[in-house]
Amino acid sequence: MVQRVTYRRRLSYNTRSNRVRISKTPGGNLRLLHVKKPAKGARCGDCGLALPGLPALRPREFSRLNKSQKSVSRAYGGSRCSTCVRARIVRAFLVEEQKIVKKVLKAQAKK
Repeated sequence: MVQRVTYRRRLSYNTRSNRVRISKTPGGNLRLLHVKKPAKGARCGDCGLALPGLPALRPREFSRLNKSQKSVSRAYGGSRCSTCVRARIVRAFLVEEQKIVKKVLKAQAKK
């Protein structure tokens, strides 16, 4: 005969926040242990890639980390991946170059 087990918290439905696993105690009884949700980890805001160098933690645990553990030492560190940052920098540089070229062409056309 299988030993019956009951939820240990007030929530009595099998929801995502109420996941459990059965564990056997040293006394030989079966007990339900509530399992925490797996963390997805921080993702790049542009491409959606998981950010390397940042721990994958639930929001509450992530907020408890100190600042150096929540980001990487780079522009947009902890928010965008290196590929997207590089693309942004190159795009900004090319836009500025284009402005300069326009100005030069306008000056030449004036002469």
